[in-house]
Amino acid sequence: MTERSVPAPRQTPTRIGAAPRLSSQTMAFVLAGGRGSRLQELTDRRAKPAVQFGGKTRIIDFALSNALNSGIRRIAVATQYKAHSLIRHMQRGWNFLRAERNEFLDILPASQRVDEGKWYMGTADAVTQNIDIVDDYNVKYVIVLAGDHVYKMDYEVMLQQHVDTGAKVTVGCLTVPREEASGFGVMDVDDSGKIVDFLEKPADPPGTPDDPDQSLASMGIYVFEWKFLRELLRADAVDPYSRHDFGHDIIPALVKDGTACAHRFSESCVMSGLESRPYWRDVGTVDSFWQANIDLTEFIPALDLYDNSWPIWTYSEIVPPAKFIHDDAERRGQAIQSMVAGGCIISGSEVYNSLLFTNTRVRSFSTLDHTVALPGVQIDRRARLTKCVLDSQVHIPEGLVVGEDAEEDARWFRRSPGGITLITQPMLDARTRELGL
Repeated sequence: MTERSVPAPRQTPTRIGAAPRLSSQTMAFVLAGGRGSRLQELTDRRAKPAVQFGGKTRIIDFALSNALNSGIRRIAVATQYKAHSLIRHMQRGWNFLRAERNEFLDILPASQRVDEGKWYMGTADAVTQNIDIVDDYNVKYVIVLAGDHVYKMDYEVMLQQHVDTGAKVTVGCLTVPREEASGFGVMDVDDSGKIVDFLEKPADPPGTPDDPDQSLASMGIYVFEWKFLRELLRADAVDPYSRHDFGHDIIPALVKDGTACAHRFSESCVMSGLESRPYWRDVGTVDSFWQANIDLTEFIPALDLYDNSWPIWTYSEIVPPAKFIHDDAERRGQAIQSMVAGGCIISGSEVYNSLLFTNTRVRSFSTLDHTVALPGVQIDRRARLTKCVLDSQVHIPEGLVVGEDAEEDARWFRRSPGGITLITQPMLDARTRELGL
């Protein structure tokens, strides 16, 4: 693959001799080792950050692109669960950073570097086991990121707040309706933004000082000075009572010490002008994954992927453009209010409110409605699929109907609480064997 130009960070005019951007003194440590079991069979073969999203990207591309677009050129990604497809994706799509320009993307698989009997024991331990590698980056600040969320954010704004407040840790927080906050770790803050209490999934979440109907939920984004974090991790590593996790141990302890501040996502969210509000999603369930992808097909989507000033970088496969063929009364290749990636062929079939990833083929007389098809899906003739998620490389047999009979769908496939049907090739193979097809 040819080398691509790296985007320059957004800059404002500065006087000669002005201090460098904080992002140039920062490394991003991305935590990408989790399975994401609530995605069910979608993560049987890959970690959650490696799951495809939005037609051509993967979930991890959002955290990596935010770092790159913010001006952070030194990035480490800690992997663990079934990491092959994730590692392959980063090797192919993120190989344009150049060491001679002091730019790096290091992949850090769990490799028992500290103890032959220890993999990564928690999010904090993933950083602890790589302290010597972070030391080699020679940075002043570290921003710890989750690699499994979908959003656009300028981390330079959060870094600047961290320096201005003098906090020991700055925690990225999402403003959510108070009645929905019970599923998150919630920050109780004072008027200055200092975190006075941290509550894990509270039954009665606290409101914010400016709006009692809203709560601040942790995004799993943390900014530290590396020198301070290094000593903190050393102490945590020898604590027999610690779970070695940022959310359970490190952050609550700093909140108790009165040295933690909250950063509101609304202050650093990147919006093109089309979005009506800051967008952040944890696409951690089949229902939320389906919904977030389908949302992209809206006339004005809640997340603008067409914003060239803040691109979502990824591995760009060399594929031909999408093709639509046949124009007969009952056999017309068309896609309405849908996103169709390169390499797709819509052959005499109809696609509505759906998102088709690269190299999907839909054959004649088939209909797709509110369906998400991951790369390489083959759909034979006369299939009717409604409100489905199709795993990559799935081959839908001729005449299969899904989404019209909930009981029949649940017999063969994974049907979610929200009525979405997840279809994988092993499920189809089991159906074929049992029916003797």
